Amino acid sequence: MALQLDIKRIKGLQTPLYYYDLGVLHQTLTDLQKNAEPHGYHVHYALKANSNPEILHMVRQFGLGADCVSGNEVKRALECGFAPESIVFAGVGKSDEEIILALDADIFCFNCESRQEIRVIDELAAQRGKQARIALRINPNVNANTHKYITTGLEENKFGINVWELDKTLETLKKSSNIQLVGLHFHIGSQILDLEAFKGLCTRVNEIQQWFYGHHIIVDHINLGGGLGVDYHHPDEHAIPDFKAYFDIFQKFLEPRPKQKIHFELGRAIVAQCGSLISKVLYVKKGVKTNFAILDAGMTELIRPALYQSYHKIESLTPRKGEGEEKYDVVGPICESSDCFGKAVELPVVKRGDLIAIRTTGAYSEVMASFYNLRTKAPAVYAEVSVIS
Repeated sequence: MALQLDIKRIKGLQTPLYYYDLGVLHQTLTDLQKNAEPHGYHVHYALKANSNPEILHMVRQFGLGADCVSGNEVKRALECGFAPESIVFAGVGKSDEEIILALDADIFCFNCESRQEIRVIDELAAQRGKQARIALRINPNVNANTHKYITTGLEENKFGINVWELDKTLETLKKSSNIQLVGLHFHIGSQILDLEAFKGLCTRVNEIQQWFYGHHIIVDHINLGGGLGVDYHHPDEHAIPDFKAYFDIFQKFLEPRPKQKIHFELGRAIVAQCGSLISKVLYVKKGVKTNFAILDAGMTELIRPALYQSYHKIESLTPRKGEGEEKYDVVGPICESSDCFGKAVELPVVKRGDLIAIRTTGAYSEVMASFYNLRTKAPAVYAEVSVIS
């Protein structure tokens, strides 16, 4: 399945722009649903990957819930039609205002990351005469074997409650009369390609569940987070992640208690491949050791290469016959040396005005855009698809 790029349409538009093929998104959601439903798994879409309303409307049509990490994400999910009972609110630093917003909306669950947070939610819920449903986000100390900036499940990370804090956490819960413990939450990181990491997560969850069982506690919900990675190098050949292999790991190694509901929070795996950042070549500059293709898109539109040194496939949408290929450092216009999308990228000979596609930008691209250098926000454009009713 290849991304459907309407070149004639794009040529008439101002660049840079975010291009979304909603057909790819539809097929991805269809495959996700096909592989989650037989196990009875509940999937919440992680809005932090992409909170574009058009994306969210399609995600909601497939019956997914919403995983939010800010008050504004909770508000966006509600505005886009997600039912409050399908919304979970995670995040290590929820403000009082954000907690009150979620309480008033009567969302399904807060994923709590510290004892102090539990006390604050209890106090705010009491003030409003409400019971707040929470899940304890527990740090399983499992290495996700991914980039250090997107690893979240180790004791050195800021996220979650450590296992050695659980006794005191139960004491806090006993004193919190406006808190209802409904679940346990785990998340070990993002862009995980080694499925063995999820096997390790299952083992730790089983052990932690046994600890709670020993304290006469069985929760109704187990939330295993997300983190399934995508293939940035081969976006057309592997446009849809292997959801079957992912869910099969949990089906095989997780040992849930009877009637427990199993939840996941997937983001990147759902939306990454449906998007491309489309840019135009402003200048071609000959350097001492390399050529530079200077684009009108920069780290303000896609920060991942600068922040994570991440790879994105870069393609010319203006191929030329008979002129061969050259290597270019593909860079943006921002006044930072880190504003570089790729070094020594082989492309057909590049000229001013050529269109360039930076692939697999449906996740953590538009949503992380900034106004640095007083840049104008790039617009979003959507492919026409017949599968949408």
